[in-house]
Amino acid sequence: DALSEEDEQDRVPPQRLKLLGESEELRALLLNPHLRQLLLAIERAPDKGSLLRRLMREPLFVEFADCCLRIVEPPGKENVLPE
Repeated sequence: DALSEEDEQDRVPPQRLKLLGESEELRALLLNPHLRQLLLAIERAPDKGSLLRRLMREPLFVEFADCCLRIVEPPGKENVLPE
């Protein structure tokens, strides 16, 4: 599957994705029933982009997104894979 250089930049390596499943902070956030409903809404939405733009104004969803980003791309460690 051919990806442009820009698409490749937006990809998260599998090793980094695995870190999401190991994060206690992320697991704690996912215990929140409201966040779980928001994530289900995204999964079921016909226009995911529009819904995501709206949810980025929802503090709980922003906290979730920020947590995920900190895990897959820690500040100061961009593009460095864990050993």
